[in-house]
Amino acid sequence: MKVLFATSELADLVKTGGLGEVSAGLPRALRQHGADVRVLLPGYPAVLAKCRELRVVGSLPGRASIPPCRIGAVRLADGLAVYVVLAPSLYERRGSPYCRPDGAEWADNDLRFGRLGLAAAQLAQGRGGLGWQPDVLHVNDWHAGLAPAYLRWEGAAVPSVLTVHNIAHQGVFSAEHRHALGIPEHAFDMNGLEFHGQISFLKAGLYYADHVCTVSPSYAREVTTPALGGGLHGLTTGLAERRQLSGIANGIDESWDPCRDPHLPMAFDAADLRGKWAAAEVVRTGLCLAPSDGPLFGVVSRLVPQKGLDIVAAAAAGIVRDGGQIAILGLGDPATEQMLNKLARSYRDNIAVLVGFNEPMARRIIGGSDFCLMPSRYEPCGLTQMQAQRYGTLPIAHATGGLADTIEDGETGFLFSDLSPGGLVAACERAFAVFADKAQLAGMRRAAMSRRFGWERRAAAYARIYRRLTGKPIAEPAAPERRPAERLEPVLAAA
Repeated sequence: MKVLFATSELADLVKTGGLGEVSAGLPRALRQHGADVRVLLPGYPAVLAKCRELRVVGSLPGRASIPPCRIGAVRLADGLAVYVVLAPSLYERRGSPYCRPDGAEWADNDLRFGRLGLAAAQLAQGRGGLGWQPDVLHVNDWHAGLAPAYLRWEGAAVPSVLTVHNIAHQGVFSAEHRHALGIPEHAFDMNGLEFHGQISFLKAGLYYADHVCTVSPSYAREVTTPALGGGLHGLTTGLAERRQLSGIANGIDESWDPCRDPHLPMAFDAADLRGKWAAAEVVRTGLCLAPSDGPLFGVVSRLVPQKGLDIVAAAAAGIVRDGGQIAILGLGDPATEQMLNKLARSYRDNIAVLVGFNEPMARRIIGGSDFCLMPSRYEPCGLTQMQAQRYGTLPIAHATGGLADTIEDGETGFLFSDLSPGGLVAACERAFAVFADKAQLAGMRRAAMSRRFGWERRAAAYARIYRRLTGKPIAEPAAPERRPAERLEPVLAAA
């Protein structure tokens, strides 16, 4: 089975969030199933800087205003094959993959990611002179959403799979841009990629892909609802009815292991938590929190409204009053950052905020905290709650999306349904009660740390989808995971 995996991020080379982690984990797990998986992503400066062995192996024509490009190839240290779209006028610029240095989105993001989708569709058809053609094209989020559409418009027989990581981000552009992207007129229709008079890259992927996945079973249900479907719930409901929609939870990589995490001051496991306590002290010292025997509540998150950090701020006084401290690490929108910094100034000894991203400190907060706060308004999957459980840090989370799928309420964490400061406070009161009962706390920590959230079973679910679409077999892995982390059966469709 040959799979081309198109994405805008790959954690080894460039990452802004969970998509990069998924794009690094899933292809590697699929390789264990005997699949020949090759990742395709844009040639941002960060990618080129890390790919010193990159060699040009092919070229692809443009379409309308999308310029031609070359294709570079490199193998990472573990053998994962990566193709890089080399289009200097689109990608070689300062800023993030999506935004200018001032935080504004690039005005030509339609062409930048139209080029990614077009390249994926062209390589899927065996073009470019690579001497390799995939059996299935797997694309991720809106950034590669035009790829299934280009395949369909050209009558190509290669099946495509789209994974939706967050339906709130849709890649919506003015209708006038369709000409620059080479979109045929018949496709600018409700039964196509038209979305309220504009064009939507994500709708294109949803409409033209042969199968659609979300990143958790619960999120597959939620995207069919008006509340969480992003205006596309009619389309996703149709996919569900035709059994073309599945929910497969993400996984986390094997580096999330407290027994061998180099960022922790001391290794630890469920039988000996001294390293966990040492990590807590490092966090308190590093963030200038006062010494405390009370619980430490950690937040490692993008600082954006979706994550419910205003709810954390509203509940913070009660947490501090009851003897808790809060350590927050993240980067996001200025209003949220300002709100949290103001909160920290009001509780200097007990609440700390570090704006930015620091991998060692993130690991130490997750490893050293007693509880992890995740009152997300919606959460397609979430990775932090899985990472936290592996480190014996019990998540306190809103029962939505992947949070509900990966936390066992009262066993490995605490779930609450009332998305309000009162709902979070009530869940924190449950956590304080457990913290006071050392036997119960130890039992929940052991249960959480015994969970396995590796990619093996997730990859098997995707492999079944590929097999059904192509009719080609994929080998079973040699060493199956010891126990499932949670139910991985597809939602609303049979994978």
